[in-house]
Amino acid sequence: MQPISQPSDVRIDPKRPLLIVDVDEVLALFMHGFGRFLAGRGYEFRVDRFALFQNIYAPGAEAHIDMETGKVLFDDFFRFATEDLEPAPGAADSLAALAAHANVVVLTNAPDYARAARGRWLVRHGMDYPMIINAGLKGEAVGAMAARTTKPTAFIDDLIHNLNSVEASAPAVHRFQMVADPRLRPLAPAAPERHRRIDEWPDLHVALVETLVEP
Repeated sequence: MQPISQPSDVRIDPKRPLLIVDVDEVLALFMHGFGRFLAGRGYEFRVDRFALFQNIYAPGAEAHIDMETGKVLFDDFFRFATEDLEPAPGAADSLAALAAHANVVVLTNAPDYARAARGRWLVRHGMDYPMIINAGLKGEAVGAMAARTTKPTAFIDDLIHNLNSVEASAPAVHRFQMVADPRLRPLAPAAPERHRRIDEWPDLHVALVETLVEP
């Protein structure tokens, strides 16, 4: 996998559709892997809200840990355990099938120091596609890439603020919300009237084929 710093560096065939896809809770079961990492550090991970640090507790504690401790644990996970994640069921097969017809780009907000490890993870799990490490909202990056093809573009993310950002920057892009971890699905903020919500890859694949391959 070649490291890519900017959306403008991605090779995009302007005559093919474009699929831009997030990693955590879309291609990868992040919360499962992060939970294992936390257990190894002596913490409990209770998935009772759509949040990260507010779900981390010292054993038996009633209050979650403070934000600074959460940030340290988050940084340590990406430094030492980025590759300790299972792929979302069906993700690799779906992308492989779609890549026969469309440009596929991975757009992730992982820390830059985890770039190499995240790339190795994608390759090992059969998802060797161009990867951009993003920071902050994704609308600008998605819009820049979508402008380079004359065919439809689709974007998949689990976080509503990234979907909202894409809607604002590139409203013609087809937006799909996916939350791979079943524990998170009922907790995730959603706006299905604006961003289509599909949480299983086989069902999402059908919708993406209809959107990108058979428009």
